[in-house]
Amino acid sequence: MPGKLFLILGSSGSGKGTVLAKLRENYPDFVFPLSCTTRPRRPKEKPGEVYHFISRDEFEYKIEQGEFLEYAVVHQDHYYGTLKDPILKALEDGKTVVREVDVQGLRSIREIIPKEQLVSIFLTVPDWETLQERILKRAAMSIEEIERRYTSYLQELTWIPECDYVIESVSGEIEKLVADVEVILTKEED
Repeated sequence: MPGKLFLILGSSGSGKGTVLAKLRENYPDFVFPLSCTTRPRRPKEKPGEVYHFISRDEFEYKIEQGEFLEYAVVHQDHYYGTLKDPILKALEDGKTVVREVDVQGLRSIREIIPKEQLVSIFLTVPDWETLQERILKRAAMSIEEIERRYTSYLQELTWIPECDYVIESVSGEIEKLVADVEVILTKEED
């Protein structure tokens, strides 16, 4: 039986990384492939945990070689991409794959992965103010960067109708957010 790919989508700061960390703890048999990115590492990030940090030249070479399932330029700055081979192999082996993806990658993935093997879950927040507060807790940003993030947030909201599920990420309720995602995983795996 072929596996299933669960995509976790949402704005930067919506809780995607936190949900993925909890799912890794709770479901060690699931496959959690890493993304490649050209953005700089944040202070607490370690290479190979969540991202493969690579140069722009290396990323562009991988694009030319057709190695990505999807890729995008996020916040007008850095490449992010999902390598194709680890996911396709896991799905062929009947595994459950859980992957964070930028909303721009959803359409690309839909062209490659059959609908019956793909479930998209969009994490949203109550409002921009909540999201801005979360983003600024992670790192200081210029006014221009905050404005870019706001523009991205508005654009990402337009993708909600294209997703299979939408879950609201309420501050201070991470356990509920994870439980809501787990309900979908269980329902869709049956």
